[in-house]
Amino acid sequence: MTEIKNAAALINTPTRRQVGTVIAMVLGCLAAGPRAAAEQTMQEIPATAANKTRTSLHEDIDIKASPQRIYEALLDAKQFAAFTGRPAEIGPKAGGAFSMFGGSIVGRNIELVPGQRIVQAWRPTRWDPGIYSIVKFELKSQGYVTTVVLDHKGFPEGDFDSLDSGWHAHYWEPLKKFLA
Repeated sequence: MTEIKNAAALINTPTRRQVGTVIAMVLGCLAAGPRAAAEQTMQEIPATAANKTRTSLHEDIDIKASPQRIYEALLDAKQFAAFTGRPAEIGPKAGGAFSMFGGSIVGRNIELVPGQRIVQAWRPTRWDPGIYSIVKFELKSQGYVTTVVLDHKGFPEGDFDSLDSGWHAHYWEPLKKFLA
């Protein structure tokens, strides 16, 4: 019986390496500052009961810019990084790979119609490997305003609320400020 208690004590006592790892992680987060805060906001938000099983979302966003200007901002790595404040790499052709928000979102451009439509296989890297959703941006001119019609389909159950708030916080609000 004493041997079992001693073994349990050893299992529950962290090694110096484990303690060092935890300290390094804490110091790394403190040193990261605002970037760590930005990455935290990219994390999953728990789904409300009403949205727990939803696997698609639809949004109509009005932006005071031309369809071509919005198209370029979404597909040009420098402009994307400028409006989001995070690194981006975007291959602006059909089949081109992208990595946005410092690698938090990755995928490929499936269909590109300049000034009109962007269709992407899109995934946060926190999802299980191989899981992709489809994101479609339709750009519709309404005079001095463009309506961006977003259809995001095929994401895992439980992610609706996180994605919905993420589109607004990380795409639409910064993009509107950038293009103003």
